[in-house]
Amino acid sequence: MTTDSRTVANSSVFDFRAASAAPTGARLPQPVVGETHRPFTIRTNERLELINLTSRVRDFVRASGVREGMVLVSSLHTTFGLMVNEWQDALLHDIKGMLSTVIPPDREYRHNDPLYSDCDRKNAHAHLQASLLKHSLTFGVHDAKLSLGQFQAVIAAELDGPRERQITVQIFPFA
Repeated sequence: MTTDSRTVANSSVFDFRAASAAPTGARLPQPVVGETHRPFTIRTNERLELINLTSRVRDFVRASGVREGMVLVSSLHTTFGLMVNEWQDALLHDIKGMLSTVIPPDREYRHNDPLYSDCDRKNAHAHLQASLLKHSLTFGVHDAKLSLGQFQAVIAAELDGPRERQITVQIFPFA
């Protein structure tokens, strides 16, 4: 199940099951004013899961006090990707279906074979799916606001869950 209420906690683990009941998203501790870098830990609940990070990135930009600059959102994992797209249930369903169809989890992959790899998670499909996505996204900050189009959302894709994942958000102010 994919809901618009998913957000991430700052520097602590956040369980999305508890937050998914709130229609407007859980309100979590905000970044400190003037802060320019923050790691976030996300606890995912499904093997393939999409998480809306938009409100947390917007909140971080707002609290940073930066009026003009760039913000960098980075995944710290090889099987946890990032993308920009519309946060709409039918489209999110289609994205998950596309990832599973183009690179299915039940094929034979050398990465899953102990003759070739020391990986015991059998997650080759997740690595390959992640290669279709990004591991970092950069956005403009203009007039103290995150520059996104009307329907654009910052989306994380868990491809090998459930797991705990880390992302970082860093803002670079223009002088």
